[in-house]
Amino acid sequence: MHTDVPAKGPSKGVGDDGEKKPVTLEDLSGVGPTIAEKLREAGYTDLMELAVASPGDVAEAAEIGTQVALHIISEARRQADVGSFESGTQLLERRKRLGRITMNSKALDELLGGGVETQAITEFAGEFGSGKTQLAHQIAVDAQLPVDQGGLNAETVYIDTESTFRPERISDMAKGLGLDPQVVLGKIHIARAFNSNHQMLLVSKAQELARNRPIRLIVVDSLTAHFRAEYAGRGELAPRQQLLNKHLHELLRFADAYNAAVVVTNQVSARPDILFGDPTRPIGGNIVAHAATYRVYLRKSKPPRRIARLIDSPNLPEGEAVFSVIGEGIRD
Repeated sequence: MHTDVPAKGPSKGVGDDGEKKPVTLEDLSGVGPTIAEKLREAGYTDLMELAVASPGDVAEAAEIGTQVALHIISEARRQADVGSFESGTQLLERRKRLGRITMNSKALDELLGGGVETQAITEFAGEFGSGKTQLAHQIAVDAQLPVDQGGLNAETVYIDTESTFRPERISDMAKGLGLDPQVVLGKIHIARAFNSNHQMLLVSKAQELARNRPIRLIVVDSLTAHFRAEYAGRGELAPRQQLLNKHLHELLRFADAYNAAVVVTNQVSARPDILFGDPTRPIGGNIVAHAATYRVYLRKSKPPRRIARLIDSPNLPEGEAVFSVIGEGIRD
C-alpha cells in the first residue's frame, strides 16, 4: 500500500529481528488459503478492508455462508481494532498528513483550501465546455509533481466513460510544467469504461494496480454518464441511485486505504421550472451530494476564462474563483 499516513495495522508475534509480524488474512479464524485467495481476488487485501465489509458481500466473494462471513469480519475487526475512538486533537494531527494536489491556479487552490485533498471525493460539475475534463487532465499531471511543488509524486488511474481523454492534451500540460510528456503519460493508467458495471469493476482493478504502484489519484470522467443512460425514467431511479451509491463508497474506500485523492466530473440537467437564476443542477441527486466531500460548480465565462464556485464543503466557506484554460493547461 502506498500512503504517507503511518499505518496502525494489526500485528502478531515477534520475528527474529525483534519486530512484530503483521497479521494476514490467513491468520484469521475460519480463513484458509483458498478463502484468503478468493477474498483477495474480490478486493479484500488487508484486515481493514475486510473489517468494514458487509457479511453479504464477503459471503458472496468467498463462496461461504453468511454466518461464517460474519465470524470472519468480527475477527478482522478485533485484530484491526476497528471501532476505537480518538480525540479531536489526534484527528487534527492525522489530517495534517493529508496530501493536496495543486491545480496550477492559486485562486482554485485557495478555493479548495490548498488544492485537491486526499482521502476525499472532489466533484467538478458543469455543462459542456465549462472545463471539467480540462481540470481532470491537469490534476492527473499535477499529481506527479514533487510534494514541495504541490503534487504527490504519484501515479494516476483515469477512468474515461465518454472517450474524452486525450494524451495530446496531457503532453501540452506536461510541457507547460517543464515535464517530460512521455514520462508523465507513462504514469497515467487509462481505462475506457463501456457501461456502469464495467466502470465499477475498474475501481477494483485500480486496487490491484495500487498494490504494486504508487497510485494516489483516481479520476472518473464522468461519474454519471453511464448510469444516466442505462437507468432512464422514474422507474429506474431507485436501482440507479443504489448502484451509484455503492460506486461512490468504493471510491471513498480506495481513497482511505491508499491516502489517495478521488476526482469525479459530473454532468448537469436543466430544470424548466426554474425561472430565475441558473436552471441547471448536477446529476445524481442527494446520493452524489452526500458522498462528495467537496462540490465545485463550473460555468463558462468570456474565453478562456471559467468560473468555479464551491457549493459544498465540510469545512470551507462557499466562494468563487476565476481561472483560465489555455494551451499550457489551467492557469490563473
